[in-house]
Amino acid sequence: MKTLMDGYARFRKGYWRRHKALFSMLARDGQSPPAMVIACADSRVAPEVIFDCAPGEIFVVRNVSALVPPYAPDTGNHGTSAALEFAVTALKVCTIVVLGHSQCGGIRALMKGPGAGQGDFIASWMTIAHKARQRVCDSPQAGDADFDSLCHACEHEAIRDSLENLMTFPWIAARVADGSLTLAGMHFNVQTGGLVPVG
Repeated sequence: MKTLMDGYARFRKGYWRRHKALFSMLARDGQSPPAMVIACADSRVAPEVIFDCAPGEIFVVRNVSALVPPYAPDTGNHGTSAALEFAVTALKVCTIVVLGHSQCGGIRALMKGPGAGQGDFIASWMTIAHKARQRVCDSPQAGDADFDSLCHACEHEAIRDSLENLMTFPWIAARVADGSLTLAGMHFNVQTGGLVPVG
């Protein structure tokens, strides 16, 4: 907790003082970010840092492995889907980016398979990317690849699955069709800082 509060003190003395006008404007006028980023909860992958964005510039939702579940309106708790609905229908973002990354712990757990010590929620959540795992495991290159290479391939495939799942949301598909919304997949390399498109 001390680390967090020390950081807050630095924020108040530095960033806040330099950008008080921006925060006043955001408080007065509300937010209208042009883009939404769906990112992993991994502490090494901060979208605001990677894209060098100020407060109010991107709407961010983070979860394990930056996964997007398919459209499934029911009585369950759907945090990512709720964030998508708000971003698209209320904020009217014009871009949604799915941001995967290297060395993703969720993907590594998925690739290890069932019974890999995934606790109460992770295994169920990671079933969203089951098809991605299957494609990697069934690929002709899988037999000769090491575990890290398989995980890297699955990170990319999971981004593709999330992009596909985004199109199952009717209010996303309609906006993509009329050109008012663009979807993009990207993969961030934690070690090199590289960012590559995935589609």
